[in-house]
Amino acid sequence: LSLIFEHFLSQYDVSAKDIHVEVTESLLMDDIEKAHFVLRKLQATGIEVWLDDFGTGYSALSYLQQVNFDGLKIDRSFIAQTQQDNKDDSLVRAIISMAHNLGMKVVAEGIETQKQLALIERLNCDVAQGFFLGKPVP
Repeated sequence: LSLIFEHFLSQYDVSAKDIHVEVTESLLMDDIEKAHFVLRKLQATGIEVWLDDFGTGYSALSYLQQVNFDGLKIDRSFIAQTQQDNKDDSLVRAIISMAHNLGMKVVAEGIETQKQLALIERLNCDVAQGFFLGKPVP
């Protein structure tokens, strides 16, 4: 996989710093050692590796110890509940703080209201993603 990316970067004159690869926990669960090896090779070329849908899997915290992710994306299910439950506000705050303390950037997925955007801005989340900000384009 890392060779494919290296070939792509060379052939199309793309900078590795402009490429971010997102992986889910389910991908890591199959073979954590092999995944870790491949992800380190990608990072060695300058490609960032992010953990997607953080918090929805079985043991995301253990992956944060084993794999040196550049960032993580907070699953939309946490964001959707922030307006109804202070526990979810606290969880989002804790996830952002933990990720920053580990040197990672954070994306909040599923921003659909101004209140949600204001909350994640107050919590110092790095990036917001969701329909409130724009629909996906092909």
